[in-house]
Amino acid sequence: MTPSDEEFLRAVADVRPLDPPRRLALRPPAPAPLALQRRRDERAALAESLAGRVSIEDALDSGEEFAYAADGVPRQTLRKLRRGHWVVEASLDLHGQTRVEAAASVAAFLSEALAAGRRCVRIVHGKGLGSPNREPVLKALLRKWLPRRDEVLACCQAPAAHGGAGALLVLLKARARR
Repeated sequence: MTPSDEEFLRAVADVRPLDPPRRLALRPPAPAPLALQRRRDERAALAESLAGRVSIEDALDSGEEFAYAADGVPRQTLRKLRRGHWVVEASLDLHGQTRVEAAASVAAFLSEALAAGRRCVRIVHGKGLGSPNREPVLKALLRKWLPRRDEVLACCQAPAAHGGAGALLVLLKARARR
């Protein structure tokens, strides 16, 4: 040992450890709550996406624009619908509705339109500007719902004059004659 080490040991000879602090031990943070409704919604969305008769040939997606023609419906019919060949005879506005309310509204609207003999209708879903993440939730749901409906022959994004990206035109089957 060097003389400086000896000096250090003499200087700290009467040192004793500090008493432990008088603090309470904190509990670990509680785990995040389970989002049960979100899980239910995700399961419902998954089941909804797996059901139905939509195939790649049925749904003609090109970027943001949506178009659908049922089996046996000529492409020319879809082209005419896109160009506004048919007069819009009824309209449904889904702004402010939840997915459950919108599903019921669409089903009732299409049934009433078919019963009244209407062939071309418009469904306004909005652009999603008021939705979380500013995404059009109802637009995506309508893309799934409409092709599954038997009364729907074709549907596509509405031309700008009828709502553009915020609406769909739907061509319905002719009412069965009695």
